[in-house]
Parts: sequence; structure tokens; C-alpha cells
Amino acid sequence: MAMVPTKGNLIIAKNTLSLCKTGYGLLDKKRNILIREMMNLIDAAKKIQEEIETIFTSAYSALQQANVDIGIDTVEKIGFAVDVENSLEVKFRSVMGVEIPIVLMDDKQKKPAYGMRNTTSSLDEAVLRFNDVKKLTRMLAEIENSVYRLADNIKKTQKRANALKNIMIPRYEAETKHIQNALEEKDREEFSRLKVIKAQKEKKK
Repeated sequence: MAMVPTKGNLIIAKNTLSLCKTGYGLLDKKRNILIREMMNLIDAAKKIQEEIETIFTSAYSALQQANVDIGIDTVEKIGFAVDVENSLEVKFRSVMGVEIPIVLMDDKQKKPAYGMRNTTSSLDEAVLRFNDVKKLTRMLAEIENSVYRLADNIKKTQKRANALKNIMIPRYEAETKHIQNALEEKDREEFSRLKVIKAQKEKKK
């Protein structure tokens, strides 16, 4: 519904248009920052995935050797003795209002859950490599969750920016123009009316 062409409504329309343009500029800036942050994280995730693949291969190779050296049953029993990882802690940092998780874990080297007797260096190697995999998996989970949150917010930001750019800004540009034209036409009519009145007065004289 068009606004009534008054000077008050013209001020309102101009102010609203200015706010819409400012809002669009801020949303566009936010979107670009979030996209840059997401692309950096995606690059980091690719590197970690490649590293995990390499270390997994090394870890399984060492585990297979340990199975051969001391037997699968022994390795399995030792595996059951390993404590469940419960040192994970999740904190958050904010990127343009988006809460990005920071997954913390106690990276201190823990004592082996087994004695030196009846074990081999291949088992030690497997334990070390799987600990590395655990750390990298924690990092990858943090990054992947961050990417998901950023992508979701980028989508929402883009939607709001599009609404301002394609709906609100054109609407108030048209509204401002309509009111300005109507007021100018009204001023011209008033000027013409005054000219006629003035001419009539002069004619009477």
C-alpha cells in the first residue's frame, strides 16, 4: 500500500531507504567475512583429512604387526584396558555473531595402559599413531562443525541481504520517488493557483 504523499512520509521513506541500504551493506560485509572464514577452514580440513589418512595407514600397519608379534587376543585385552577419552571440552568464539566451537582436549602424553612385559615396539607405535589420529579427529570435528555453522549463517545472511536488495530497497526507492513527484506536482498546482489569484486581483484593480 502506497504511503500518503506528505512531507512527513517523505522523511520516513528516505530514512527507511537509508537504513535498508546501510543494512544491506553490513549484511554483505558480514557474508563476505563469513565466506572467507569458511573457505580457510575448508582448506584446513582438507589438509587434516590427508594427514589423518596417512597416519591411519601407519597406525593400522603397526597394529597389524602387533597382532602378529603378540597375538590378536592380547592386543584386544590391552585395548579394553585403555581409558575412555573424557577430557573433551567445548568452548566457543564468535565470528560476526556466529558461535564457532573450539574443542579442547588434554594432549598430555598418558602412561601406557599396559606393561612392558609381553609387548613390542610395534604396539607402542600403534598406540602413538592412534593417539595422533584422535587429536586430528578432534581438530577435524571442530572444523567441520564450524563450517556447517558458517554455511548455515551465510545462507541466512544471504537471504536477508537479498530481501533488502530486491524487495525493500526498490520499494522505498519507488516510494520516495512517488512522494517527491506528488509533492512537486502539488507545489506546481499551488504555484499555478497563486498565479491565477494574483492575476485576478491585478485585473480587478
